[in-house]
Amino acid sequence: MKLAASVLEGDRLALARLLTQVENDSASGRAALNALFPHTGQAHLVGITGAPGTGKSSLVNRLALHFRTLNKRVAIVAVDPSSPFTGGAVLGDRVRMKDLSGDRDVFIRSMASRGALGGLARTTAGIAQVFDAAGYEIILIETVGAGQGEVDIARLAHTTLVVEAPGLGDDIQAIKAGILEIADILVVNKADRPGVENTEKALRSVLELAHPTESERAHHGEPMRMHGAAAAPGAHNWIVPIQRTRSLDGQGISELADHIFRHHKFLHESKQWVRRNETRLTAEVASILQHMLVLAFQSKLPEGRYNDVMRQVFARRLSPGEAVESLLDGTLGERTGAEGGGSQ
Repeated sequence: MKLAASVLEGDRLALARLLTQVENDSASGRAALNALFPHTGQAHLVGITGAPGTGKSSLVNRLALHFRTLNKRVAIVAVDPSSPFTGGAVLGDRVRMKDLSGDRDVFIRSMASRGALGGLARTTAGIAQVFDAAGYEIILIETVGAGQGEVDIARLAHTTLVVEAPGLGDDIQAIKAGILEIADILVVNKADRPGVENTEKALRSVLELAHPTESERAHHGEPMRMHGAAAAPGAHNWIVPIQRTRSLDGQGISELADHIFRHHKFLHESKQWVRRNETRLTAEVASILQHMLVLAFQSKLPEGRYNDVMRQVFARRLSPGEAVESLLDGTLGERTGAEGGGSQ
C-alpha cells in the first residue's frame, strides 16, 4: 500500500518499482493494483500495431514528442519479443526513444511479451492501469508487431492505430494479417518511400469496398457503426482516416495527433468511451480469472502428476485432449497393451 501511495504522490522511483512488481505478477504488485484501481479511468489509451518494419517505434517517439509540446503527460508501454535465454525484452524500444530521455513527464517502459500471443504481454493491462493512476494523460502502447495475432490491442486501447508502410511486398498486408478491421486510424508511415500512393489507394479501396454503406462491425466486443469514405459522418459514426507520416522529420505527426484527439472526442460524444471501458474491464477480469484458475488447479495436482501425464503424451499413449481429461477427473489413465507396452 505504501508503494501505491508513493506512486499517487508522483514518486518516479516508486513507479518504476511497482511496474516491475506488476510485470512479475507478484502478490505486492496485485495488492497495489487493487489500491490504485479507484484512481484510474482518466487516461487515453492509444494502441499502435502493425507489421514489423513499419516504423512503429519511431512513430511512437514522434507522437510522444508532439504530445509534450501540448503539455500532455505521456507514458509509453513498448512490448517487445522475449529473449529465449533471459525472458527479457529483446529490442528495448527505449534505445530508439532517446529523444525523450530526461523529460520527467514522459515515462517509457519496455516489457517482454513472455510468450504471450496477440502482441501484448499478459500484464500489459496492469502496467497501463498503474500509469493511469499515476496521472499520465496519454498512454501509448506499442505491440510486438506479430502480424496475425495483433488484435488484443483493440480490447485494451481506446484508440487503435494500424501502421502500414510502402515497399513491404504487399500493399495490403494489414488485410492479410486480419488487423485492418480493428483500426480506428490507418497510418501509412515512411511516406517518403516509392509506392506510397499505391499503398494508400489500396487501403482506401478496401475501406470503401468493405463499407460502401452504413454497416455494423464488432469492435472492442461491441457493435460499432462504420462508413465508407463517401458516407456522411453522423453523431455515432466514425470514418476511419488514413494519414501519411514520416517519422524521420515528423511530417504528418501533427495531423495524426489531431485524428487521435478527434477520436477521443467522438468516443465521449457517442457514449462509446464508457462501453469500451466496460468491454476492456470485462476482458481483463476474464484474463485474470483464467490465470488464477490455472494456478489454483496446478497447486492441487499431486506432485509429479502433471509430468507423469505428459510422459504418456510424449509416448503417444494419451492424446492432448485425453491428457487434459485425465488431469481434470483425477485419473492417470495409464494405457497398457501391445501397442504401448514396450514404450518407456
